[in-house]
Amino acid sequence: MIDPGLLALVEETRAFYATRTPGRGPSSPAELLAARAARTAATPAAPPAIQDVARAAGHEVPVRIHLPVTGRPGGVLVDIHGGGFYLGSAADGDVRDRELADRLGVVVVGVDYRLAPEHPWPAAPDDCACVARWLLADAADRFGTDRIALTGFSAGATLAVTTLLRLLDQDGGRIAGAVLEFGTYDLSGRTPAGRLIADEYFLDAYAGDAPDRTDPDLSPIYADDADLAGLPPLLMVVGADDVLLDDNRAMAARLAAAGVDVDLRIHPAAPHGFTAHPTPMARAARAGIEAWLAERLDDRAP
Repeated sequence: MIDPGLLALVEETRAFYATRTPGRGPSSPAELLAARAARTAATPAAPPAIQDVARAAGHEVPVRIHLPVTGRPGGVLVDIHGGGFYLGSAADGDVRDRELADRLGVVVVGVDYRLAPEHPWPAAPDDCACVARWLLADAADRFGTDRIALTGFSAGATLAVTTLLRLLDQDGGRIAGAVLEFGTYDLSGRTPAGRLIADEYFLDAYAGDAPDRTDPDLSPIYADDADLAGLPPLLMVVGADDVLLDDNRAMAARLAAAGVDVDLRIHPAAPHGFTAHPTPMARAARAGIEAWLAERLDDRAP
């Protein structure tokens, strides 16, 4: 399940991680507050993002919009940031979103969903679904295209899947696909893969008082086959050294069994979050992501 061409990148990638202290997410409310206080301001993009508000069904969500510098956009890419559901913001992705907008010739929309534990589930999926519904209704008039794809990083990948499941009765085939970077798909801790992270604080922060963490809106690995079968093509990217590897394998197996066009790409010598690191493995993964999106997100093609 690993592209042999990636093996040549292992030595240099491992050398980077040998001198890097592995990251660890906050494990208590106090640590979360400290982590938020220690965060530095996001690097701005040039041109800067357009700040706007998505509105659908009486719901409002702040968004950050990046238009391609030249030409009519060929599609719209919804970017859902990571951060364990309790950290991060859409602004953190401004530089990368600007790069994607210009390289792919698309509009990139960053979603500023509400964070846990102040806003536990279902606040974040409510916000992400609102933005997607807003684009399904208004993207053609606003941007000249109604071709839409999603991309999610870590917690954002989880939210991308729950958003797609919520849109099954509305997208009309206009969702071209989604890129899922090392998401977590069992937040209940009931599967072998889910039990590997069952004691993580972010799960309690995000799930809050949810009566059943096997609800597919929380843990999409428990979605019905019939619902999974309605999902668009998916690219799943994960590192071989990621604690979520087995969770991603299990989710990919469920998707494949339901008949979804799913492409699981496992990258050797790569931990969680590796696509944001300055390694040759990350560059290869990002290039693959861009190529996959380019094939599916351009309604200008003849």
